[in-house]
Amino acid sequence: MNIRGVLHYLRAGMSERRTAKECQVNRRTVKKIKAWAEAEGLLSGELPPMSELEAKTASLYEENTAPQTSSKVDTYRAIVVQLHREGQETAAIWERLKERGFTGSYSAVWRYLKKVNPTTPEVTIRMECEPGEEAQVDFGAAGKMVDAETGELRNSYVFVMTLSWSRHQYIEFVWDQKVETWLRLHRNALAYFGGVPKRIVIDNLKAAITKACWEEPEVQHAYAECAEHYGFLIAPCRPYTPQHKGKVESGVHYVKRNFLGGRTPTTLPEANRDGRRWGETTAGLRIHGTTREQPLVRFVETEQVRLQPLP
Repeated sequence: MNIRGVLHYLRAGMSERRTAKECQVNRRTVKKIKAWAEAEGLLSGELPPMSELEAKTASLYEENTAPQTSSKVDTYRAIVVQLHREGQETAAIWERLKERGFTGSYSAVWRYLKKVNPTTPEVTIRMECEPGEEAQVDFGAAGKMVDAETGELRNSYVFVMTLSWSRHQYIEFVWDQKVETWLRLHRNALAYFGGVPKRIVIDNLKAAITKACWEEPEVQHAYAECAEHYGFLIAPCRPYTPQHKGKVESGVHYVKRNFLGGRTPTTLPEANRDGRRWGETTAGLRIHGTTREQPLVRFVETEQVRLQPLP
């Protein structure tokens, strides 16, 4: 459990019930944390570092540890093993289990997978920058989705813009990779974040649109006009430098493996609605492997105000 996430909801005025549901913890634990936070004056003002918070509050939730949640996962052992063999990652498996009535936490599933497959490490790539300094963009195939007008399956694509400091993401599914779609997705992402990073790094140069950004004059011009209007620099991803490319590559990978993994094909509007909710809960409130904090919390508390204003 992440104490900072619980405090984030309580400080935002959320009820104990809602906080417990969103953070996947026991309501009694939330009640204890709220009482402690009120006594410590932590429901407003600046929070201490994560390590200090966790050390101070460890005794509040020691009773809610693995034995109970592990037994819940054991009930779903067959489906967990099957999904894991199919290559699905922890968040996707957790989502599929919840669809089948599972009430345990993400952490319980993560611990269970570590137990059944302890040799599989978590992949993390470090790359540090200042809040508001950079966003990274990737645009890739997202598999088949249902055309709401015809009922037929069509190829779809997913656009992911990741703020490099907070790791908070904007996710949108579309039908094509045309220039006008590419530019519209940038407008949508920047409107969603409520501001503009100083530079945007584009990756996946094998994709037609991102390759065209560097090779076709008309596309270069259109994208340059967009950058000038919003006030960001366009930066190519330096090749052969994994440390530089990490966040956008793992962004599309993370969405495809953890949000789309195991889902029955839906319509584009449904995918975007569910994707937005997923991005702000499961993805936004997970503990990021590199920062060890929640992307949405880092964005709201620190990075959002450091972005340049929208034009």
